[in-house]
Order: sequence, then C-alpha cells, then structure tokens
Amino acid sequence: MPARFKVAPTKNNLLQLQQQVRFLDKGYSLLERKRELLTRLVYERLANYRTLRKQSKALLKQAYHSLAITHMRMGRAQFKQTTMGIQPAIELRILPMSSLGVQYLSVSAKKRPFQPLGLFGTDASFDQTRQLMTELALVLIQLGEAETALRRLLVEQRKTQKRVNALKYNVIPRYQNTIRYIESTLEEEERTTLFQIQLLQDQQSRN
Repeated sequence: MPARFKVAPTKNNLLQLQQQVRFLDKGYSLLERKRELLTRLVYERLANYRTLRKQSKALLKQAYHSLAITHMRMGRAQFKQTTMGIQPAIELRILPMSSLGVQYLSVSAKKRPFQPLGLFGTDASFDQTRQLMTELALVLIQLGEAETALRRLLVEQRKTQKRVNALKYNVIPRYQNTIRYIESTLEEEERTTLFQIQLLQDQQSRN
C-alpha cells in the first residue's frame, strides 16, 4: 500500500488535498484517454507497416533480379555510362507532422514522367529495371516514414502508460490515504471534543 504524505491533519490541509486529488483524477482520465488513442494508432500504423514491409520485400526481389539481368546484358561499363545521364525518377516533399503530440516527418513522393532512353547499346530490360527500381524506392520511402512514425508513437505510448500507472498505483493512492488519515484524525478529535463537552455538561448538571 502506498504511504501517505507527512502533513498536519488540519481542515485546511484536507481541503487542499481534496482539491489536488480532483485535479489528479482529471489528469489521469486525460492520460488514460491519450493512452487508448495512442494504442489504437499504434495498431493501425503497425498494420500499414507490415503491409509495406511485405510489398518492399517482393519488389526488392523483382527489382534486383531485373537489375542483375540488365547488368549482365549491358556490361558494367555501358550500364554505368547509361545511368549517369538519367534524371531523378522521383519528386520528394517532406513536411513536419504531428499525431497526439508526437512529431515526425511526412514524406510525399511521386514519380516523374518516365523518359525512355534510346541510346545505342541499351538493353530492353533497362527500362523495366528503371520502372521496378522506381516502384521499390516509392515503397521504401513509405516504409521509412511508417517505421519512424511507429517508433515514435510507441515511445510516447510507453511514456504515457508509465504516467498512467504512476498516477493510478502511486500518486493518487498516496493522496487518498492521506485524506483518509486526516479525515479519521479530525473525526476522532471531534468525538473527543464532544465527549469532553458532554462530561462538562454532566458535571455542571450535577452541581
């Protein structure tokens, strides 16, 4: 059982503690609500993360298989020379985002218009490899954003859980125990006072 605070058992202290515990109860309710929302958001993000991870694995296998074929057919020197003149295939836009007070970056990515290369010595598999690599990059960008957001949400969810537990099992019970102690002490003092008054009245009535 949590210990009580060492305060004088006075009416004024009782009123202050009762006011403080009401404030803590409200804070506990808000934190519990936040914890529930964070937990729900974590599960939603986790489902999306697993889907993206599965997609990235499949695309990674296809893209690198196609890359190996293209590299083999074109040769290392020709492949390197061809890729040096290619413009970036993706446009990125990075914005700060916040969910339930958790800060992370939102990455918006889209493909640029695809420009086939008609260079001499380019194999037919080259364009397919470019397409697959672009698709892979888009999924990996989404996966990175999802993983970062999920990790930060999990950290905040655990922090909130610790605060909820601290209030529920330690802080609020200490206030409640102290309030009960003061109430009991004041009641006992009141009974003692009433008893003494009664004794005085009895003595006066006898006299």
